[in-house]
Amino acid sequence: MTSKKKNRIEEPTEAYEVTPKSQVFTGNDAWDQLPEQVQKAIELGVKQADEGHIFTHEEVMSNLKKKYPFLNGI
Repeated sequence: MTSKKKNRIEEPTEAYEVTPKSQVFTGNDAWDQLPEQVQKAIELGVKQADEGHIFTHEEVMSNLKKKYPFLNGI
């Protein structure tokens, strides 16, 4: 046995149940399982983004570094 084989990790041989891509989004009730408050928060965030009430990553980082100067090294 060579060291390459010794350190090799192999996938288990059991069969996996795979959901077809077409079924991942259709018929998915994950949204319905979320608490109403979470659904409302997500809907509000999407609405705000659609209206342009967003910040770029650079804006967020700049504001954080102004508020928390110890982050300036990051």
